[in-house]
Amino acid sequence: MSKTRRISCLAAATSAIALAVAACGAPDEEGDDRGAVPEEAQDCANYESFGSFDGEAVTIFGSIRDQEAAEMEEGWAFFEECTKIDIQYEPSGEFEADMKVRVDGGNAPDIALFPQPGLMNNFKDSLVPASEELNALATEGWSQDWLNYGTIDGTFYAPPHSGNAKSLVWYSPSFFSENGYEIPATWDELIALSDTIAADGVMPWCVGFESGGATGWPGTDWIEDIVLREGTDLYDQWVNHEIAFNDPQIVSAIEKAGTILTNEEYVYGGPDTISSTAFQEAGWPVKTGECAMHRQASFYGAMWEPGTNVAEDGDVFAFRFPESNAGDNTMLVGGEFVAAFADRPEVEATRQFLASELYHNARLQTGPWSTAHQGVDPNNATTPINVLATEILTDPEVTVRFDGSDLMPGEVGASSFWTGMVQWVDGSKDAQQIATDIENSWP
Repeated sequence: MSKTRRISCLAAATSAIALAVAACGAPDEEGDDRGAVPEEAQDCANYESFGSFDGEAVTIFGSIRDQEAAEMEEGWAFFEECTKIDIQYEPSGEFEADMKVRVDGGNAPDIALFPQPGLMNNFKDSLVPASEELNALATEGWSQDWLNYGTIDGTFYAPPHSGNAKSLVWYSPSFFSENGYEIPATWDELIALSDTIAADGVMPWCVGFESGGATGWPGTDWIEDIVLREGTDLYDQWVNHEIAFNDPQIVSAIEKAGTILTNEEYVYGGPDTISSTAFQEAGWPVKTGECAMHRQASFYGAMWEPGTNVAEDGDVFAFRFPESNAGDNTMLVGGEFVAAFADRPEVEATRQFLASELYHNARLQTGPWSTAHQGVDPNNATTPINVLATEILTDPEVTVRFDGSDLMPGEVGASSFWTGMVQWVDGSKDAQQIATDIENSWP
């Protein structure tokens, strides 16, 4: 189960979270309103290069569901009309397991939207490499960091789809302003700010790791952010298991995270409440001034209580997770990759469209979404937080690394790493012990 999809607003289960889901928007029961699609994307002249097909069908399989799926389909609706390709999208709540069943059973979709590069790698023998034309589109649209995650054994297969900015800290702009707090740019400044807020009588941090069967995953993001900021080479070595999980540098990064997460003076409710606090609700006390900061990705903008103004001058907004070294420009990311299992002309046309500036600009305007495609205008995004995320992701100077646990083997990234975070934050094991346990679980 990948973090990319398990963090979806629409995956929430409790009744309280159902209210937050409602805030994400609901399908328009009065019909298909495509007013959000830009005029450029409604002009069939812009689709002539993709060809014309007589009702040929292309199946797409993915983990994107509910309202987000409806908004995605709206982004390609005029492509369907103008090319006469019938895109048949099928969502799944168990994407990883269902993909294996379908491919093993000879029933692979034409295209799959993979939320995990590591999972996509499992199907490399069945994938269709990118054509020269698709490769050119992708090279024009994304930085090499992103292209690397769609490349397997030196062959490029899959351009990115969405992009999610994960290295963010949520806060209340008015609370910061009223108290004279400045947004920190470095880790040392973040700790100094946390000390100041604590001294002023407010808990600096709200944290929650509870996520049903995936409890613990928010803790992995903390470790990934810190390891990445210690150095991209270290991050790559760690994720690829070129160094052990219990390497002293990784243990040190866990202990660094503990400066915040296991600090009784910092955590709202105390560190022993973290593993039982639902991640969906964990940041809500920021809005009421009961805590000051909450580390979570850009998707969290859809999880605030109904009526919350998420904007730079609103009730809540986000700033970038501070760097360990001043001047660095890094971002932990998530997203999907568009891979194909069929090599028909209509599939190729659809792949090229999904890699195009035309699609990405249109999709930005059909609902909350962000992308790393270099050709888009970030201001096309429908929410301030998605504008910020897209600005960050399309910065040609930013160095991105994909979510580490989604790149690790499932026995680690979706199992022992989660469990270890819970044991560590609960105080039953220290950083060295959990790092060794995780290392011993590596297949």
